[in-house]
Amino acid sequence: MRVFLAGASGVIGARLLPRLLDAGHDVVALARSDERAQTLRAAGAEAVVADALDAGALHAAITGARPEVVVNQLTALPAVIRPRHYAADLAATTELRRSAYPVVARAAAAAGARRVISQSVSFMLEPAGPWVRDESAPLMTDPPPSTRDAVASMRILEDATLTTPGVEGVVLRYGFFYGAGQLAPGGSMAEDVRRRRLPIVGAGDGRFSFIHVDDAAAATVLALDRGAPGVYHVTDDEPAAQRDWVPGLAAIMGARAPRHVPLWLAKLAAGPMALGAVSMRGAANARARTELAWAPARPTWREGFAEVFG
Repeated sequence: MRVFLAGASGVIGARLLPRLLDAGHDVVALARSDERAQTLRAAGAEAVVADALDAGALHAAITGARPEVVVNQLTALPAVIRPRHYAADLAATTELRRSAYPVVARAAAAAGARRVISQSVSFMLEPAGPWVRDESAPLMTDPPPSTRDAVASMRILEDATLTTPGVEGVVLRYGFFYGAGQLAPGGSMAEDVRRRRLPIVGAGDGRFSFIHVDDAAAATVLALDRGAPGVYHVTDDEPAAQRDWVPGLAAIMGARAPRHVPLWLAKLAAGPMALGAVSMRGAANARARTELAWAPARPTWREGFAEVFG
């Protein structure tokens, strides 16, 4: 199968590219520079250089590749995301989601592609109803100011993926990645746990859905030709309460147990982002398991964290 991959150098894209090649697919990867293009070609992919925020260049890159499936993993996340500066730290990724994702979907249709697969997230669901939600759960309808632009951009990318005429749209709402990036040895979130800078907030009821980057990549490969168009939660089997996974990770790392702080104090330190620790909803993965015939190799965060940090 001929696959166009945007975001091949990201946290998941770097794990996805070799899986696509190992499965025998012909991959055309989007590169931001000639230097990056050389690296992608050395890995076995074709490469095309274009700025993802240049709509004309991005459209031409995709249509010129004539792919059967387009996989969009475009992000521009920093190594550290500061809770009090969440909007600023996500601004570049928010702009990609707002501006580039609709172009990718339209270009996929123009290129005659059968399917477009887009990266979304499972941790911006409306914080109401059951603690674990399926794909019918909407994105936040009244997010705090710090996440308002990010949620709006997620809605744009999901709508563009699912409603562009002439192409099957698949949205993969991934859980919190671990095994690379911020939640990996030396990563910023892991270091916050190690240094007791990530406390249990209030009752710690918020549910966090995790996914190892390799399990996310495996599900994405299956989504090339499995499952009906629509939204899928790509998460592990056990959405974890904040009061469980933070001390669980600390114990695995051999770190001291986390502190407990009331919500009002956490909001002073982290702003509205602290609300997730008490209100975030987890994501059920039954649809991905059934329709994609996928199962995470690390069924819960417990096995996965032990593998990564043990």
